[in-house]
Amino acid sequence: MDQSKKNTKILFMLFVGVLIGALDLSIVGPVLPAIEKSMNIHGRSLSWIFSIYLLFYLFGIPLMSKLSDVYGRRIIYIVCLAIFGLGATFVSLSGDLTTLLIGRAIQGFGSSGVFPVAAATVGDLFPAQKRGKALGLLGAVFGVAFILGPIIAGSMLHFFNWNAIFLINLPIVLILIIFSIRLLPGKPVGEKPVINWAGIFLMIVVLSSFSLGLNNMDVENLATSLGSWSVLPFLLLVFLLTPVLLIYERKQKDSFLTIEFFRSSQLRLVGFIAFGLGLFQSSIVFLPKLAVELFQVSPSKASFMLLPLVLSTAIVPPLSGHLLDKIGSRIIVLSGLIFAVASLYLFSMLPKNVLLFYAAEAGLGFGLAIRASLKYIVLNEIGAKERAAAVGMLIIFISIGQITGASLIGVIIPGSKGISAGFGNAFVLLTAITTILVILSLFLQKRKKEMAKIYTI
Repeated sequence: MDQSKKNTKILFMLFVGVLIGALDLSIVGPVLPAIEKSMNIHGRSLSWIFSIYLLFYLFGIPLMSKLSDVYGRRIIYIVCLAIFGLGATFVSLSGDLTTLLIGRAIQGFGSSGVFPVAAATVGDLFPAQKRGKALGLLGAVFGVAFILGPIIAGSMLHFFNWNAIFLINLPIVLILIIFSIRLLPGKPVGEKPVINWAGIFLMIVVLSSFSLGLNNMDVENLATSLGSWSVLPFLLLVFLLTPVLLIYERKQKDSFLTIEFFRSSQLRLVGFIAFGLGLFQSSIVFLPKLAVELFQVSPSKASFMLLPLVLSTAIVPPLSGHLLDKIGSRIIVLSGLIFAVASLYLFSMLPKNVLLFYAAEAGLGFGLAIRASLKYIVLNEIGAKERAAAVGMLIIFISIGQITGASLIGVIIPGSKGISAGFGNAFVLLTAITTILVILSLFLQKRKKEMAKIYTI
């Protein structure tokens, strides 16, 4: 088979794999009312259906990313798909909350390898001059998932119980596994180092403590909450163990963390920008509530008012990915962040004009498209044997930003005089932070230097 045609088939297969992982995030929202009714659950218990997926997703990213660098993309990609399918089976057969949460945890753990391995495979197979377009296509997956998720859920709920929705994953997973065996390269990209299990354990403890500490905060009684046993011990563990983890990993021959992220000025910038991307990306969760507050519409109509954001998230990444190969990452990142600043500022003004609201949404979609550019920089800066681990680090930075951003907004809104004022204050803060990211992006490598780096890989 011609290598170019084979790469196209691989890219499509990776796209579908990432899509089913993204769908299982977007599809849960529309089925929550059905789950709530069938299991008679509500409140914090219901929110764990989201949170536990994200937690185990974070747990698995560093482990699966490193294992794919050590043992090869094919075997780890297949294992992760199988784990994801197992989790979908648990969810589809669940009749109680415990089984449902176990299934969601397994799904999250499986998807943790699908995303970074897909990006790393692009780095392995596509020449540096063509990676931008491929990464842009993968970046469009989340926009497509936001479109398809509610449609699939709404259509199936008319004919089936909510459990059946998750059964869709099983035949798709099986087909992907078959094609992965046939198409994906099986050889490791470098030597097989010893897996640093102590570093992995420390990383999991830090990430889980950070997530649990923030998720357990009570925004209405923040001062009391910070000192409670459900929050303070977790935040202390993060404060104490993070420097221990960094010092320990710096001394390891086969570091579990991609230490180049901290040694390279280019990748340190990427890390900060990725964290900031997660911060303003978290605001999407609150946009329907803001629409209800501004325009006095029903929650269902407020969800449809996100269409400009969904469309820009689906359309812009492939276009920016194509431009990446022509004009480089610096201009794309800078432009996207400027759009994000303008959009966040518009939201902070609490626009009563629906066209301004839609324009702000579309601009935010442009800002979110910088994810592909950040992956592009990472793949160009990191050697082949650490690509998946490096992409995993990037995703961790974004995910931590998302958790932090959601918590910040959740604290600011009830702490202000009125919901509208709270939204205004939250978006002012996000505007200020994103403005700092614009300044930081000015220090990214210019295209000439980036190209010189590409041709030395």
